[in-house]
Amino acid sequence: MPASPHRLQYAHGIHAIDAGYQRPMLAAIHLVIEDGQAALIDSGVNASVPSVMAVLAELGLPPSAVKWVMLTHVHLDHAGGAGLLLEHLPDARLTVHPRGAPHMRDPSRLIAGTTAVYGEQATKALYGHIRAIDPERIVETPDGARLTLGTREFEFIDTPGHARHHVCIVDHASQCVFTGDTFGLSYRELGGNGPQWVFPATTPVQFDPVELHRSIDAICAHRPKAVYLTHFGEVREVERKADDLHRLVQAHADIAARAALLADPLPAMVDDLRELVLSEARRQHCGLDEAALLALFRDDITLNADGLLSYLERTRLRPPSK
Repeated sequence: MPASPHRLQYAHGIHAIDAGYQRPMLAAIHLVIEDGQAALIDSGVNASVPSVMAVLAELGLPPSAVKWVMLTHVHLDHAGGAGLLLEHLPDARLTVHPRGAPHMRDPSRLIAGTTAVYGEQATKALYGHIRAIDPERIVETPDGARLTLGTREFEFIDTPGHARHHVCIVDHASQCVFTGDTFGLSYRELGGNGPQWVFPATTPVQFDPVELHRSIDAICAHRPKAVYLTHFGEVREVERKADDLHRLVQAHADIAARAALLADPLPAMVDDLRELVLSEARRQHCGLDEAALLALFRDDITLNADGLLSYLERTRLRPPSK
């Protein structure tokens, strides 16, 4: 069956459903089908639920076929729709890092943290009403946890660096890894005249370059044939892209270090991140012109800069903001 406009189809029963978050192909919900059963990796937001249910119907899967909704982490673009989605999936359970589980049982602190970043009006517009999840339906997945979907086994690896509540999910059947935000982002528009390329996500408030380097290595230790990014979809040539990602993570840390002594470091970091995006696009032979590229990365540059500022304050490289 050919894929629909809101679904990309890959090998091994893996699909990427467009979460419909902010713009087309910004965020993916990955669907894995095995032995007539299904798992979803990340949930998108409340507005994503109709698309998920439509894809299940399109593929002839009843809601009861979905056994797992696996969260890579609890940032709301990945987990905000989990409560509503589970209301539509009677047999599904939710998996989440132990640090993230309390936020799924009671999302009030998660909502407050998101509101602090985006503002109350934007948070409501983007995410709607976040539903709490019955603790009986939550399965905590620390490092090394395993579960099955039919005969297919998944393994969870602890991957901090983007967030302390982040796991990546190793799919042993496909020899691939679902990486959430740990392996950065790779928008479909970035292919241009060359291969897809990746860029880190240092979104507030838990960026840690040392841990992120370790997590990238932990992913590569499984020698995946491909990784599946929430932003967005399948990425191959994993080892080469991991090298790029290590270099770019270090570049982010260097940008923060240079700005640490400035009275107002944020504008300087924004400028440096813009230049980093442009220089990486040239390096990767991206076909987008400068204006289109900066428009594509506009929000990511802002969020990455905010993440670097949080990193500076948390690591005491500069005093906390007044």
